[in-house]
Amino acid sequence: MSKMLMRGNHVIGEAAVRAGCRFYAGYPITPQNELTEYMASRLSQIDGGIFIQAESELAAINMVMGASMTGRRAMTSSSSPGISLKQEGISYLSAMELPAVIVNMSRGGPGLGNIAPSQSDYFQATRGGGHGDYRNIVLVPDSVQELADLTIRAFDLADTYRTPVFILGDGMLGQMMEPVKFSGFRESGKQASRQGALTGAKGRGSRVIKSLLLDPAVEEQHNWKLVRKYERIASRETRHETFMVEDASLAVIAFGTAARITKGAVIRAREQHIRVGMIRPVTVWPFPYEAIREMSKKINHFMVFELNTGQMIEDVRLALEGRGDIHFYGRPGGVVPTPLEVSRVIASQYYRKKLG
Repeated sequence: MSKMLMRGNHVIGEAAVRAGCRFYAGYPITPQNELTEYMASRLSQIDGGIFIQAESELAAINMVMGASMTGRRAMTSSSSPGISLKQEGISYLSAMELPAVIVNMSRGGPGLGNIAPSQSDYFQATRGGGHGDYRNIVLVPDSVQELADLTIRAFDLADTYRTPVFILGDGMLGQMMEPVKFSGFRESGKQASRQGALTGAKGRGSRVIKSLLLDPAVEEQHNWKLVRKYERIASRETRHETFMVEDASLAVIAFGTAARITKGAVIRAREQHIRVGMIRPVTVWPFPYEAIREMSKKINHFMVFELNTGQMIEDVRLALEGRGDIHFYGRPGGVVPTPLEVSRVIASQYYRKKLG
C-alpha cells in the first residue's frame, strides 16, 4: 500500500480501525478533537462499528469498560484534564483485567492550562494515575508513522495482557501531517476467543466481572497476581531506540516530541564534532532501566530533555543508580524549543564537562 499524507490524530483513528477497534466513546477536548471526529465518520463505514460521543469523560471510559467486557476492541481518547476525569474508570479496567486503549494527546498544564504540546502527563501515565496498586503499558511515539504502528501494537498488547494500554502523545503529534503507511486490516473487532468476555446470562456459562473484593485476603491475592503480570510485561515488552551512541561521551535521553527535537539537535551537535547520542524510550512503562544502566558502562554523562519541569528524570536516576552525571533541560507550559536551542544546551554541557 502506498503512503498517504495524514494528520496524526486521523492516523490513530485509521490505525485503530485497522487493528480491529469497533467501539469508540469519547468527549471533545482540544487538541485531540480530530481523532473523535475521524472515528465518528470512519466507524459508520465499518460493519459493527459503534461510535458514541458521551456526555462526559466519565461516561466515555465506563462505556469503553462495558464494550471491553463483551470482547470488543474498544478505545477512548482525550487530552490531559479529560484523562484526569477518566482515572477512576482506568483503575477499574486494570482491576478487572479488561483490555482497552486510551489515547492522551497531552497539553500544557496543570489545571486547564492551554492547548499547546506538553509532556507534563508523564507521572500520570507511568504511575497508574488513579487509585490502587496498578500500572498501565505506556507507548510514546515520536512520529506520525509510529502513531500508526504503536496504535496497532497497543490493541495487541491490551488483549495479550488484559490491561489498559496508553498511547501518550501531545498536541504537536496530533496536529502534525506526515506520510504514513498502514499494514493489514482486521475485518472483525470481536475477539470471540478472548477469555473473560461476557457472553450473556447463560446460567452456569455466565460470569461476573467485578473489582469489589471485600475480603482483604482475596484483594491481596489479586494484587500479587497483577504484580506478576506487570513483571512479565516488564521482562518482555520494554522498548527503546538509540541514535549515534556508538562513540558518544554524552547521551541525551528524551521521549516523544522531545526525542524528535533531540535527534535534530544531535545531528547539529555532531557537525560541531561534539560526541553526543540519544537514547529514546519507546515504552515509558515499562521503562528501559536495563538499557540505560548498560549504557552507563561506557557513557558517564547524561542529559534528560523533556517538555515539562522534570518527570522522566526520576526514572533515569533510578536506572543509573548513582552511576554517571545527569543534567536536566526542560521547557514546560507548552513551549516547544527548536533543535538549534537544544543543540546549544548540549554544547554547553559538553564543553563544561570538557568531554571533547
